[in-house]
Amino acid sequence: MTLTQTMLAAVETELQKQVARLDDPRTKQYHDMLTYHMGWSGAGAGPEASGKRVRPLLVLLSSASSGGDWEAALPAAAAVELVHNFSLVHDDIQDNSDKRRNRATVWKKWGMPQGINAGDGLFVLSNLAITDLISAHPAETVVRAAQILHTTCLELTRGQFLDMSYQTQIDLGVQDYWPMISGKTAALLAGCCSLGALLADTDDDTIEAYRSFGHYLGLAFQVQDDILGIWGDEAQTGKSAASDLMEGKNSLPVLFGLQKKGAFAKRWAEGPIRAEEVEGLAKLLAAESAYGSAQDAARQMTDLALTSLRQANPQGDAGQSLTDLANMLLSRKQ
Repeated sequence: MTLTQTMLAAVETELQKQVARLDDPRTKQYHDMLTYHMGWSGAGAGPEASGKRVRPLLVLLSSASSGGDWEAALPAAAAVELVHNFSLVHDDIQDNSDKRRNRATVWKKWGMPQGINAGDGLFVLSNLAITDLISAHPAETVVRAAQILHTTCLELTRGQFLDMSYQTQIDLGVQDYWPMISGKTAALLAGCCSLGALLADTDDDTIEAYRSFGHYLGLAFQVQDDILGIWGDEAQTGKSAASDLMEGKNSLPVLFGLQKKGAFAKRWAEGPIRAEEVEGLAKLLAAESAYGSAQDAARQMTDLALTSLRQANPQGDAGQSLTDLANMLLSRKQ
């Protein structure tokens, strides 16, 4: 097994241990809801239903590549993945999404009230997981790790607030985009990388370099996601390229298009986009330079992420694996 495969197997074991806190006869269905969402049970269970576990892997690779014992960081890796999944459960409710990874979402399967409670349960489990660091780290380090996790969660909710509030605003600009995705997407990746470096007992400058790497990695990842959401190959992304425009998503390409105040902006202001208009509007956006501007922004964020990673100076096999993971995420086509 490669280092990353070994880490991912350990993450899965740690996550199952944390979720098992709810494995009790009286709350069996509650436990089933969480194991279903995590991809371990129910129809379609398996790796495709679990997701890629990128965030816990970032914690462990950041820790190992800065000189730490990655196994001692496993509770933090579980904590960030539980936070991520708590946000997904609540996102599905807020977005009225009935599918997640080609399966029915928790709220669709068990109802909205129980779906909310399942998300809350994942959030509380994340907070309990981070305290398990006490078995291998000084109390002061555990408190600092908890502060990073909680601040990250606050930033996630701030980004989600902006994302939802933007849906009813008609005067948004590109300048409004970056604070939203800084919270909604970049905050958790930044938290993952800084947690890993902290748990390696490295210096503050190195922790900041890892945090900065995660931050810009998150920004680049989201911009790429926005580009793929309009011009991506549906066969590769597994997502309809029509959905972002039809849903009226204020993605970066759309904001660049609105900034032009041209034909795209005029049509956007007239109301919801119909399926038969999507292909033509995507071409119009590209012609009005939105595609090129978004690509430029993605390249800029990618350069900043890789510059920060070089400053962090990750070492050893873990350092190479972290660099490989970053390059894979920063050049994805799906």
